[in-house]
Amino acid sequence: MTTGLTLLFAVAGGAAVGNLYWAQPLLDAIAGDLHASTTTAGWLVTATQLGYAAGILLIVPLGDVRDRRRLVVIMMLASAVALVLCALAPSMAFLLVAVSLLGVTTVAGQILTPLAGDLAGDARRGRVVGTVVAGILTGILASRTVSGLIAAAGGWRAVYAVAAVGVVVLAALLRRALPPLEPKARVAYPKLIASVGAAVVRERQVRWTLALSSTSFAVFTLFWTSLTFLLAAPPFSYPVEVIGLFGLAGIAGAITVQRAGRLHDRGWSLPATGIAWALALASFGVCFLAGSSVWLVLAVVFVLDIAIQGQNVLNQTRLLSLSHEARSRLNTAYVTANFIGGAIGSAAAALLWGAGGWTAVSAAGTALSCFALAVWAIGRRGPLKPS
Repeated sequence: MTTGLTLLFAVAGGAAVGNLYWAQPLLDAIAGDLHASTTTAGWLVTATQLGYAAGILLIVPLGDVRDRRRLVVIMMLASAVALVLCALAPSMAFLLVAVSLLGVTTVAGQILTPLAGDLAGDARRGRVVGTVVAGILTGILASRTVSGLIAAAGGWRAVYAVAAVGVVVLAALLRRALPPLEPKARVAYPKLIASVGAAVVRERQVRWTLALSSTSFAVFTLFWTSLTFLLAAPPFSYPVEVIGLFGLAGIAGAITVQRAGRLHDRGWSLPATGIAWALALASFGVCFLAGSSVWLVLAVVFVLDIAIQGQNVLNQTRLLSLSHEARSRLNTAYVTANFIGGAIGSAAAALLWGAGGWTAVSAAGTALSCFALAVWAIGRRGPLKPS
C-alpha cells in the first residue's frame, strides 16, 4: 500500500459511503418538492441504511472469494445507476425505492477496507486501515456540506447527478490503479454467507466489538438526523446550504482522529475506546443546553465526532486483525451491525423529535452512551486482550 494508493482508497471509500447521506441536510427541501411530510422524508435516511446493511451482508463477503478489483468497479458503476434514479425520482415512493437500491450498491468502501488490511504489512496495518476508515468517515461528513452547497446552486436533484459522475470517475481510477486480484478462497455462496454468522457466534471479541460499534452508529445517526430538524426550525431556521456547512465541524473532528489506528498498533485500542465513549457521554450532556446556541451545537458536533469516529477506527482495525482469510466476512458482520444500528438511530430521531424535540434526542443519546460504557467495562473484565 503506497501512500498514493492509500489515499485513493480513502477518497473512493469516502465517496461511496457519502452516497448514504446526501439526503440528510435536504430533508425539508425534498419533502417540499415531493409534497411529503418531514417525518416521511426522514425515512429516506433509514431506507438507505437498511439497503446498505443488506448490500454489506450479501455482497461484501464476496471480497474473500472473488477478484476484488472487478467487484469494486462493478459495484461503483451500479451505485452510479442508482444515483441517476434518485435524481429522476418523480415521487417520494419512487425515491424511497431508489435510495434503498443506492444503499445496496454503494458498498465499495467496505470492500476496499479489508483489501487495504491485506495489502498493508502487520506493522502498518493500523495506520493504513485507519487512514482508509478516516476517509470513509470524512466522506460521511463532507457529504452533508457538499450536498447543501450543490442543492443551493442547482436543487436537490443536482446533488445525485453530480455524485453519479464522481463515482464513475473514481471507478475508472481504481480500475487503472489495481491489478487483478486472485480470490483468497473457494467457498460456495450459501456457505460463505453462513460463515459470517459463524464468526460472530464463535468469537467473543467479535460480539463485544459489534455491540459497541452498532451502538456508536445508532448514536451517530440519531444525532445527525435530529440536527437537521433542529437547524431547520426556529430559533435557527437555517437554509439547506447553511445546514450542510455544519458538517465541516465534523470533518475537523475526523481529521483529529485520522491516526487513531496508530493507537491500535501501540496496543492501546481498548483503553482508547473507553475514553472515546466517555467523550460521547460528555457531549450529550452539553446537548441539553445547545438547543438555542449555535456555538454549543458546533462544540457538540466537534467533540462527538472525535469520540464516534475515533472508536470506529479502533473497532474496525481490531476486527480486521483477527483473521487474514476472513477479513471481508468480519468486515461484513461489522458494517451490517453498524448500519442496522444506524437505521434504528435515524428512525428513532424522527420519532423522538416528534415526541419531545431536542431534549428527547439528548436524553436518548445520553442513555445510549451509558449503555456503551457499561458494555465496554464488562468486556474489559473478560478474557479480551488488547490488540
